[in-house]
Amino acid sequence: MLNDAAFMRYSRQLMLEEFGPQAQEKLAAAKVLIVGLGGLGSPAALYLAAAGVGTLLLADDDKLHLTNLQRQILYRTGDLDQPKATVAKRELLRLNPLCEIVALTERLAGEALRNAVASVDLILDCSDNMETRHAVNHACVSAGKTLISGSAVGFGGQLLVIEAPYAHGCYACLYPDQEIAQRNCRTSGVLGPVVGTIGTLQALEALKILTGLSSTLSGKLRLFDGKTQNWRSLQLTRSASCTVCGGHA
Repeated sequence: MLNDAAFMRYSRQLMLEEFGPQAQEKLAAAKVLIVGLGGLGSPAALYLAAAGVGTLLLADDDKLHLTNLQRQILYRTGDLDQPKATVAKRELLRLNPLCEIVALTERLAGEALRNAVASVDLILDCSDNMETRHAVNHACVSAGKTLISGSAVGFGGQLLVIEAPYAHGCYACLYPDQEIAQRNCRTSGVLGPVVGTIGTLQALEALKILTGLSSTLSGKLRLFDGKTQNWRSLQLTRSASCTVCGGHA
């Protein structure tokens, strides 16, 4: 049951006809893993904590660098050289002390990644490299978990929602080549609001799914062009030869 303070804190979303106290209680009981606390993970974590997601696992093994501050809005200049996950935990608890925040400062891989994925209801992949994205996708499919993947570089962004039983495929169906050459923020640059847009939409889809509202993006790849403010939507199709989700769909 929500107490008076919680009703006041979440009153604006409780007023929504599609939401209400039951949805808020679902959020309070939910556990979400955020992999990567940079330009995508920063706004996503802020919105999920503000909305009242009960437990957030924050995974990032990086320390804050001066170049991060242009887009990673969780942090301040005084936080330089500190572990991102530790600083993020502090800031999110300042925002909403009703949440439980777990900081994971070691790189998630192998069994640690599988255990983290298995322990939560939903995963946000906010990482910045192909190796991590494929590893997270594999762990999610193996555990039958929902994955919301985001990426952004330059003026462009991508958003992908993948849900069991993976009838439309998985991240590996879309990008089977794990060694594909990839543009990233370090080599090609990015505008802060572009990653903010994608990270915020990752949080939006997570809140909808956690509260029982279906995601219209499930199995779709959304492409954002920040120069023109245009969106394109592509239907993901499962690859019969996919070694990750082929036996699950």
